[in-house]
Amino acid sequence: MNRTKTFVIIGGGAAGFFAAVTAAENNPDLDILILEQGNEVLGKVKISGGGRCNVTHACFDVRELSRFYPRGSKELTGPFYRFNCEHTIQWFESRGVSLKTEEDGRIFPITDNSQTIVDCLLEQAKKSGIRIIRQAKVTTIVYNGQFTVKTIQHEYKADFLLLASGGSSLIWNLMPGMGHTIVSPVPSLFSFNTKNTLFKDLSGVSVPHTQLTIKDTPFSAEGILLITHTGISGPGILKLSAFAARVLAEKNYRFTLLINWINCSKQEAITAINTIKSEHAKKEVRNYSPFQLASRFWRNCLKTIQIDEHKQWANLSKNELQGIADFITAFEIPVSGKSTNKDEFVTAGGISLKEVDFKTMESKIIPHLYFAGEVLDIDAVTGGFNFQAAWTTGYIAGTAIGENSKNQIQ
Repeated sequence: MNRTKTFVIIGGGAAGFFAAVTAAENNPDLDILILEQGNEVLGKVKISGGGRCNVTHACFDVRELSRFYPRGSKELTGPFYRFNCEHTIQWFESRGVSLKTEEDGRIFPITDNSQTIVDCLLEQAKKSGIRIIRQAKVTTIVYNGQFTVKTIQHEYKADFLLLASGGSSLIWNLMPGMGHTIVSPVPSLFSFNTKNTLFKDLSGVSVPHTQLTIKDTPFSAEGILLITHTGISGPGILKLSAFAARVLAEKNYRFTLLINWINCSKQEAITAINTIKSEHAKKEVRNYSPFQLASRFWRNCLKTIQIDEHKQWANLSKNELQGIADFITAFEIPVSGKSTNKDEFVTAGGISLKEVDFKTMESKIIPHLYFAGEVLDIDAVTGGFNFQAAWTTGYIAGTAIGENSKNQIQ
């Protein structure tokens, strides 16, 4: 005879909730339980994007979308055809959440308040009768045809189990005992610590078009660079840190960074500088900043390369012009460490992707065990892409579990 099947989710974050709600919509008879070890669910959703929640990104080409994932790009391509950024927008808007797209493609709730997203997910879970248990720290998972999940206080039986526990070392540590491989986690999305007289008194200044390369590696990125009180950050740096996460961990975050401040070739820089010398001959060098560089930054550049800032452009020697071109296209700087926003901490690492069927998010090793979100060795650059991976993998897993649970006979 048929009996109600039980679906237990470990982790009350974006991926866990999305899987739970999707499974319930596919099989309303499914008994669904979310176990969250903390006091509150959806904590990362709440604090993300400075409390605004960058839900997804306005990238509607699947191939292009997959390129934003240093780890998982190949595996996510298929799932993205089934549930991508466009589907995410439709999902939230059809449930009463109005969204807006900003100039850089990031998508937020029109309220600019992450609580809007939290409330939507909680409301959908409530409508579906999904039970949520907080302060449920999982200590043991046993599988013998059915799952037994033990927390400090209770024991739960599950026909289907989803791990959506993010970067939880506690859950990762249980996985080798179940035959799964954990790709050892390292930080991703971090700023670089560096001290240099060039950056003196420039905290908060941004440089719009940089090319950044980790010396003696193939890793390079383009984008805005932001000078901070501890070094350098901004979208370009964060992207580089994500793609080079493992190499930088191996280097113990001590390496040489090559910065092209204008993302142009040296020859293009020389041509432009000679034009400036001709067209702005009588201007003092300090008063005409080339390449849209902030004036304070430009003056620090002149000090660093020891050019008299009161000189007129007409009086700069060939060597001085060459020195400017060298400096702004190939500046080398030692990096001595990293800084991470602990509230929005992202890791590279987790469940090995080779051991997961991305058509269903089911384990290839243990039947009815599923994975979603950052528990997997998947991570992305900033811009809403990590949440998109959570929505997508949660949707795929929830759909599979909802369908698989319908006609199973005890």
